[in-house]
Amino acid sequence: MLNENIRTIRKSKGLSQQELAVRLNVVRQTVSKWEQALSVPDSDMLIAISEVLETPVSTLLGENVMESEVDDLKAISAKLEVINLQLAQRKAAGKRMLHWLFILLGAATAAILQSYPY
Repeated sequence: MLNENIRTIRKSKGLSQQELAVRLNVVRQTVSKWEQALSVPDSDMLIAISEVLETPVSTLLGENVMESEVDDLKAISAKLEVINLQLAQRKAAGKRMLHWLFILLGAATAAILQSYPY
């Protein structure tokens, strides 16, 4: 169960084995061995894994993490990505509108100034 939970939670957090290994100061192969149940992290490392994955140790050691929880996290992540994209598009549209407004204002000012005799 531990090996499956580490893999499932790591993936749900969007981390590769290499990224998790770097955060834990171990080599990628160590993470791979944990996930293949070829070795088991010691208690200190288990605490470090739980901190990096932001998951209680009891969850890591407990029953399998439900795939539906992972799917829910993926769905939330996808929704957040869409919202971020929409916000970026609105921001870009606002900048374009402001850009054209300044150009129009500058052209109007130039036209008014040309109509005044010096």
